[in-house]
Amino acid sequence: MRIDIISIFPEYFAPLGVSLIGKARERGTLDIRLHQLRDWAHDVHRTVDDTPYGGGPGMVMKPDPWGAALDDVLDADPAARPRIVVPTPSGVPFTQKLAMEYAAEPWLLFTPARYEGIDSRVMAEYGSRLRVDEVSIGDYVLAGGEVAVLVMVEAVGRLLPGVLGNARSAVDDSFAPGAMENLLEGPVYTKPPEWRGHRVPEILLSGHHGKIARWRRDEALRRTAKNRPELLSALPPEGLDKHDRALLSELAELAELGFPVGGQDVAD
Repeated sequence: MRIDIISIFPEYFAPLGVSLIGKARERGTLDIRLHQLRDWAHDVHRTVDDTPYGGGPGMVMKPDPWGAALDDVLDADPAARPRIVVPTPSGVPFTQKLAMEYAAEPWLLFTPARYEGIDSRVMAEYGSRLRVDEVSIGDYVLAGGEVAVLVMVEAVGRLLPGVLGNARSAVDDSFAPGAMENLLEGPVYTKPPEWRGHRVPEILLSGHHGKIARWRRDEALRRTAKNRPELLSALPPEGLDKHDRALLSELAELAELGFPVGGQDVAD
Protein backbone atom coordinates (compact mmCIF):
# COMPACT_ATOMS: atom_id res chain seq x y z
CA MET A 1 0.00 0.00 0.00
CA ARG A 2 1.13 3.53 -0.79
CA ILE A 3 0.34 6.35 1.64
CA ASP A 4 1.09 10.01 0.93
CA ILE A 5 0.82 12.65 3.67
CA ILE A 6 0.94 16.38 2.94
CA SER A 7 1.55 18.50 6.04
CA ILE A 8 3.29 21.61 7.31
CA PHE A 9 4.78 19.34 9.99
CA PRO A 10 6.05 16.21 8.21
CA GLU A 11 8.43 15.63 11.14
CA TYR A 12 5.34 14.85 13.21
CA PHE A 13 5.24 11.45 11.56
CA ALA A 14 8.52 10.11 12.94
CA PRO A 15 6.56 7.48 14.97
CA LEU A 16 5.66 5.79 11.67
CA GLY A 17 9.28 4.62 11.53
CA VAL A 18 9.04 2.44 14.64
CA SER A 19 7.21 -0.66 15.85
CA LEU A 20 4.94 -2.64 13.50
CA ILE A 21 4.43 0.20 11.03
CA GLY A 22 8.17 0.85 10.84
CA LYS A 23 8.83 -2.81 10.13
CA ALA A 24 6.11 -2.84 7.48
CA ARG A 25 7.85 0.09 5.79
CA GLU A 26 11.20 -1.69 5.91
CA ARG A 27 9.67 -4.75 4.26
CA GLY A 28 7.95 -2.66 1.61
CA THR A 29 4.45 -3.56 2.75
CA LEU A 30 3.84 0.14 3.40
CA ASP A 31 5.25 2.88 1.19
CA ILE A 32 4.76 6.09 3.20
CA ARG A 33 5.76 9.34 1.50
CA LEU A 34 5.84 12.63 3.43
CA HIS A 35 5.49 16.03 1.76
CA GLN A 36 6.09 19.52 3.17
CA LEU A 37 3.15 21.70 2.11
CA ARG A 38 5.25 24.87 2.34
CA ASP A 39 7.34 23.62 -0.60
CA TRP A 40 4.39 24.71 -2.75
CA ALA A 41 4.09 28.17 -1.16
CA HIS A 42 6.21 30.59 -3.19
CA ASP A 43 6.13 33.87 -1.28
CA VAL A 44 9.08 34.88 0.87
CA HIS A 45 7.38 33.67 4.05
CA ARG A 46 6.08 30.42 2.48
CA THR A 47 2.59 31.37 3.63
CA VAL A 48 -0.08 28.67 3.64
CA ASP A 49 -2.94 30.46 5.46
CA ASP A 50 -4.98 33.64 5.36
CA THR A 51 -7.94 35.31 7.10
CA PRO A 52 -11.39 33.79 6.46
CA TYR A 53 -13.92 35.43 4.18
CA GLY A 54 -16.93 36.54 6.19
CA GLY A 55 -14.84 37.29 9.26
CA GLY A 56 -14.40 35.23 12.37
CA PRO A 57 -11.47 33.98 14.46
CA GLY A 58 -8.62 31.85 13.20
CA MET A 59 -7.02 31.38 9.82
CA VAL A 60 -7.89 29.21 6.83
CA MET A 61 -5.37 27.22 4.76
CA LYS A 62 -5.05 28.71 1.27
CA PRO A 63 -6.17 26.76 -1.80
CA ASP A 64 -3.15 27.56 -3.99
CA PRO A 65 -0.48 25.62 -2.04
CA TRP A 66 -2.83 22.70 -1.49
CA GLY A 67 -3.86 22.56 -5.14
CA ALA A 68 -0.26 22.68 -6.35
CA ALA A 69 0.80 20.03 -3.84
CA LEU A 70 -2.04 17.67 -4.70
CA ASP A 71 -1.47 18.13 -8.44
CA ASP A 72 2.21 17.23 -8.15
CA VAL A 73 1.56 14.18 -5.96
CA LEU A 74 -1.14 12.96 -8.34
CA ASP A 75 0.89 13.67 -11.48
CA ALA A 76 3.77 11.55 -10.17
CA ASP A 77 1.63 8.48 -10.87
CA PRO A 78 -1.01 9.52 -13.42
CA ALA A 79 -2.11 5.94 -14.08
CA ALA A 80 -3.34 5.49 -10.48
CA ARG A 81 -5.75 7.44 -8.34
CA PRO A 82 -5.64 7.67 -4.54
CA ARG A 83 -8.46 7.87 -2.08
CA ILE A 84 -8.07 11.22 -0.32
CA VAL A 85 -8.69 11.29 3.44
CA VAL A 86 -9.26 14.65 5.13
CA PRO A 87 -9.09 14.55 8.96
CA THR A 88 -11.69 16.91 10.42
CA PRO A 89 -13.94 16.95 13.51
CA SER A 90 -16.89 17.52 11.15
CA GLY A 91 -16.26 14.29 9.22
CA VAL A 92 -17.80 10.83 9.41
CA PRO A 93 -16.62 8.70 12.36
CA PHE A 94 -13.50 6.64 11.81
CA THR A 95 -14.40 3.05 12.69
CA GLN A 96 -12.84 -0.38 12.45
CA LYS A 97 -15.09 -1.03 9.47
CA LEU A 98 -13.71 2.04 7.69
CA ALA A 99 -10.15 1.03 8.61
CA MET A 100 -10.74 -2.33 6.94
CA GLU A 101 -12.15 -0.57 3.88
CA TYR A 102 -9.06 1.64 3.67
CA ALA A 103 -6.78 -1.39 4.10
CA ALA A 104 -8.16 -2.74 0.82
CA GLU A 105 -7.14 0.44 -1.04
CA PRO A 106 -3.84 0.49 -2.96
CA TRP A 107 -3.24 4.21 -2.32
CA LEU A 108 -4.35 6.64 0.38
CA LEU A 109 -3.55 10.36 0.44
CA PHE A 110 -3.94 12.18 3.78
CA THR A 111 -4.32 15.97 4.03
CA PRO A 112 -4.02 16.97 7.71
CA ALA A 113 -4.93 20.62 8.16
CA ARG A 114 -4.12 23.26 10.74
CA TYR A 115 -5.92 26.42 11.88
CA GLU A 116 -9.61 26.43 10.86
CA GLY A 117 -9.10 23.92 8.07
CA ILE A 118 -8.54 23.95 4.31
CA ASP A 119 -10.40 26.27 1.93
CA SER A 120 -13.48 24.23 1.01
CA ARG A 121 -12.93 24.76 -2.71
CA VAL A 122 -9.95 22.39 -2.59
CA MET A 123 -12.02 19.35 -1.67
CA ALA A 124 -14.79 20.42 -4.03
CA GLU A 125 -12.22 20.50 -6.85
CA TYR A 126 -10.70 17.08 -6.17
CA GLY A 127 -13.94 15.51 -5.02
CA SER A 128 -15.30 16.01 -8.53
CA ARG A 129 -12.92 13.37 -9.87
CA LEU A 130 -11.56 11.43 -6.88
CA ARG A 131 -12.98 9.78 -3.78
CA VAL A 132 -12.58 12.31 -0.97
CA ASP A 133 -13.52 11.33 2.60
CA GLU A 134 -13.82 13.76 5.49
CA VAL A 135 -13.16 11.65 8.59
CA SER A 136 -13.23 12.31 12.35
CA ILE A 137 -11.48 10.22 15.00
CA GLY A 138 -13.71 11.58 17.78
CA ASP A 139 -15.92 14.34 19.08
CA TYR A 140 -13.16 16.72 20.11
CA VAL A 141 -10.88 19.27 18.47
CA LEU A 142 -7.11 18.90 18.04
CA ALA A 143 -4.50 21.52 17.22
CA GLY A 144 -4.04 19.85 13.86
CA GLY A 145 -4.89 16.77 11.83
CA GLU A 146 -1.50 15.08 12.14
CA VAL A 147 -2.45 13.13 15.28
CA ALA A 148 -5.58 11.87 13.53
CA VAL A 149 -3.51 10.70 10.56
CA LEU A 150 -1.17 8.79 12.88
CA VAL A 151 -4.19 7.06 14.42
CA MET A 152 -5.67 6.13 11.05
CA VAL A 153 -2.41 4.97 9.48
CA GLU A 154 -1.70 2.66 12.41
CA ALA A 155 -5.27 1.32 12.43
CA VAL A 156 -5.10 0.65 8.69
CA GLY A 157 -1.50 -0.50 8.52
CA ARG A 158 -1.89 -3.23 11.12
CA LEU A 159 -4.63 -4.81 8.98
CA LEU A 160 -2.35 -5.34 5.98
CA PRO A 161 -1.23 -8.93 5.36
CA GLY A 162 1.92 -9.83 7.25
CA VAL A 163 2.04 -6.74 9.50
CA LEU A 164 0.73 -8.48 12.63
CA GLY A 165 2.63 -11.52 13.85
CA ASN A 166 -0.65 -13.35 14.41
CA ALA A 167 -3.34 -12.70 11.79
CA ARG A 168 -6.03 -13.74 14.31
CA SER A 169 -5.24 -10.64 16.36
CA ALA A 170 -6.99 -8.40 13.85
CA VAL A 171 -9.92 -10.78 13.43
CA ASP A 172 -10.59 -10.86 17.18
CA ASP A 173 -10.26 -7.09 17.75
CA SER A 174 -13.02 -5.14 19.39
CA PHE A 175 -15.24 -3.66 16.65
CA ALA A 176 -13.95 -6.07 13.98
CA PRO A 177 -16.89 -7.40 11.95
CA GLY A 178 -17.88 -10.76 13.36
CA ALA A 179 -15.79 -10.33 16.51
CA MET A 180 -18.41 -11.12 19.15
CA GLU A 181 -20.91 -8.77 17.48
CA ASN A 182 -18.93 -5.61 18.28
CA LEU A 183 -18.60 -6.32 21.99
CA LEU A 184 -15.63 -4.81 23.74
CA GLU A 185 -12.87 -7.24 24.61
CA GLY A 186 -12.84 -8.45 28.21
CA PRO A 187 -9.85 -8.44 30.59
CA VAL A 188 -6.65 -10.26 29.62
CA TYR A 189 -3.90 -11.81 31.74
CA THR A 190 -0.42 -13.33 31.44
CA LYS A 191 2.24 -14.78 33.75
CA PRO A 192 2.74 -14.81 36.70
CA PRO A 193 -0.53 -16.32 38.03
CA GLU A 194 -0.41 -13.98 41.05
CA TRP A 195 0.87 -10.41 41.11
CA ARG A 196 0.71 -8.09 44.14
CA GLY A 197 -2.08 -10.14 45.62
CA HIS A 198 -4.15 -10.20 42.44
CA ARG A 199 -4.76 -13.67 41.03
CA VAL A 200 -5.58 -14.65 37.49
CA PRO A 201 -9.16 -16.03 37.38
CA GLU A 202 -8.96 -19.78 37.95
CA ILE A 203 -11.06 -20.54 34.90
CA LEU A 204 -8.25 -19.29 32.65
CA LEU A 205 -5.87 -21.80 34.22
CA SER A 206 -8.27 -24.73 33.91
CA GLY A 207 -7.54 -25.72 30.32
CA HIS A 208 -11.30 -26.12 29.74
CA HIS A 209 -11.73 -24.32 26.42
CA GLY A 210 -15.53 -24.27 26.48
CA LYS A 211 -15.72 -22.71 29.94
CA ILE A 212 -12.95 -20.23 29.06
CA ALA A 213 -14.85 -19.14 25.94
CA ARG A 214 -18.02 -18.68 28.02
CA TRP A 215 -16.14 -16.68 30.66
CA ARG A 216 -14.58 -14.42 28.02
CA ARG A 217 -17.94 -13.74 26.44
CA ASP A 218 -19.50 -12.96 29.83
CA GLU A 219 -16.69 -10.55 30.64
CA ALA A 220 -17.05 -8.90 27.22
CA LEU A 221 -20.75 -8.40 27.89
CA ARG A 222 -19.99 -6.94 31.34
CA ARG A 223 -17.35 -4.54 30.03
CA THR A 224 -19.56 -3.43 27.16
CA ALA A 225 -22.47 -2.83 29.54
CA LYS A 226 -20.22 -0.72 31.76
CA ASN A 227 -18.25 1.30 29.18
CA ARG A 228 -20.33 1.31 25.99
CA PRO A 229 -23.93 0.34 26.84
CA GLU A 230 -25.20 1.75 23.55
CA LEU A 231 -23.44 -1.11 21.74
CA LEU A 232 -25.67 -3.66 23.47
CA SER A 233 -28.73 -2.38 21.63
CA ALA A 234 -27.03 -3.30 18.35
CA LEU A 235 -26.52 -6.95 19.30
CA PRO A 236 -28.50 -9.22 16.93
CA PRO A 237 -31.15 -11.10 18.97
CA GLU A 238 -30.50 -14.29 17.03
CA GLY A 239 -26.87 -14.14 18.16
CA LEU A 240 -27.76 -14.24 21.87
CA ASP A 241 -28.14 -17.54 23.67
CA LYS A 242 -30.05 -18.23 26.88
CA HIS A 243 -27.00 -17.52 29.04
CA ASP A 244 -26.39 -14.17 27.26
CA ARG A 245 -29.96 -13.06 27.85
CA ALA A 246 -29.86 -14.02 31.53
CA LEU A 247 -26.61 -12.12 32.06
CA LEU A 248 -27.84 -9.03 30.21
CA SER A 249 -31.04 -9.07 32.29
CA GLU A 250 -28.97 -9.28 35.46
CA LEU A 251 -26.71 -6.42 34.32
CA ALA A 252 -29.73 -4.25 33.48
CA GLU A 253 -31.17 -4.81 36.95
CA LEU A 254 -27.85 -3.94 38.58
CA ALA A 255 -27.61 -0.75 36.54
CA GLU A 256 -31.12 0.28 37.57
CA LEU A 257 -30.18 -0.26 41.23
CA GLY A 258 -27.02 1.82 40.82
CA PHE A 259 -24.53 -1.04 41.17
CA PRO A 260 -21.50 -1.49 38.86
CA VAL A 261 -22.09 -3.78 35.90
CA GLY A 262 -18.60 -4.41 34.52
CA GLY A 263 -14.98 -5.14 35.32
CA GLN A 264 -15.70 -8.10 37.58
CA ASP A 265 -12.82 -10.58 37.60
CA VAL A 266 -14.97 -13.54 38.48
CA ALA A 267 -13.86 -17.12 38.00
CA ASP A 268 -17.21 -18.79 37.40
